[in-house]
Formats: sequence, C-alpha cells, structure tokens
Amino acid sequence: MIRRPPRSTLFPYTTLFRSGWVNLLRGRELEREEANKKKAEVKTTKNLNPLKVLSKLDEVLDDDCILVVDGGDFAATAAYTLRPRGPLQWLDPGAFGTLGVGGGFALGAKLCRPESEVWIVYGDGSCGYSIIEYDTYDRHKIPIISLVGNDAIWMQIAREQIPRLKSDVGCCLQFSDYEKVVEALNGKGFILRREDEDRISDVFREAKKLNGDGHSVMINALIGRTDFREGSISV
Repeated sequence: MIRRPPRSTLFPYTTLFRSGWVNLLRGRELEREEANKKKAEVKTTKNLNPLKVLSKLDEVLDDDCILVVDGGDFAATAAYTLRPRGPLQWLDPGAFGTLGVGGGFALGAKLCRPESEVWIVYGDGSCGYSIIEYDTYDRHKIPIISLVGNDAIWMQIAREQIPRLKSDVGCCLQFSDYEKVVEALNGKGFILRREDEDRISDVFREAKKLNGDGHSVMINALIGRTDFREGSISV
C-alpha cells in the first residue's frame, strides 16, 4: 500500500495561506464592495444607475433564490453586485457568452426547485432571444421573475467599439416596452424610470408577491451609462 505524505509536508504554508492570502483577498473584496456602493449613489445623466438597481435587488433576494444571468454589460455588472445565496444558485452564459440561455435556464431551474424564486437578470439585447418563453411560463404555470437592464444599446460591445472605431453601428437598440410584451403573454409587467428611484425596492417586493401568487413578472428598468466597467474587454 502506498502511503500518502502528511498534509503538512505537501502544504507547508497552509497556515500562512489561510491566515494571510485569504484575508488579503477578503479585505480587497470588502474594499471593492464599498467602492461599488459609492458608485451606486452617483446619478447617471439620465435614467437609473444600474448599480443602484442591482444593489436594491440584492437586498430583497431570498436565501433559496436562483439567479439566472443572461446578458453582456448588465450581466457582468450583476456579477459584481448580486450575491448568490449558495451553491448551484447562479447560472450564466459562461465563458463564451452564449446569450439567449436565460429563458431555458430559468425554466429548468424552476422545474428542479419549484419552491425557490427564480430570477432572470437580462440585458435588453439578450432579452430579445427568450422573452417569448413567458408564453411557456403561463401555459405551464411556471412562475418566473425577470429584471431587464434597459440602456437601449449592446453596451458590452459599444464600450469597446465606439472608442476604437468611432462608430456605434450595430450597437444601438431602443428603450422598448418589454414589460408590455410580457403583459400580452399573460404576465405582469413593471417599468422603472428615473422618477421611480425611491420606489425600486417596493416594485421588487410587489413583483415577489405576485410571483408568489403564481404570476410570472418582468421589471423593465431604464438604466443610464456609467464608467463602472470602463476598460473591460469583450471578445
């Protein structure tokens, strides 16, 4: 029988690793969170600050909720702001950015864990790929909630393309009424504008209540532009 060397031999710096490096990372993470909180309070030129919208959502999420993130810039911002409550409670497009997974991922998550709230965090571009699944949710009585970060642009692409190529061709969208599409599919819809800043949390709580009563819900949040992800690279 081959005997494995003692753990202390394999990892002589285990204690240092735990007490030093991990604490260093934890400290830097806390510093980043504090910086993000300050950025969330900065007014955008128009509409709502996306960091504020997402931080307000994080405050009302249940411990057993499942987050399905489908988008580019707004989804990446959510990754810095929303805290998955546990293992297997965060799904996203993955390293290759396969947009459009939101509707199907949410459906599968809710079928596997029907007692949990399932939230889709959509970018407005990716929302177009699977918003029609609200028809599926209604027909099969599978209540889902979604939040759309609507800035009327493919921002993750535009953030790099415009400075480099001096053109926004192929990037511009509209401030579309996505919540009305959901209402037409027998769901419940809300819209959040600049003047609704003080009632963001109330809208999220109302959406949760409706979802608990068996309704699928969408919150269409009109958001402004920030420098939060300035310098990020998209492939």
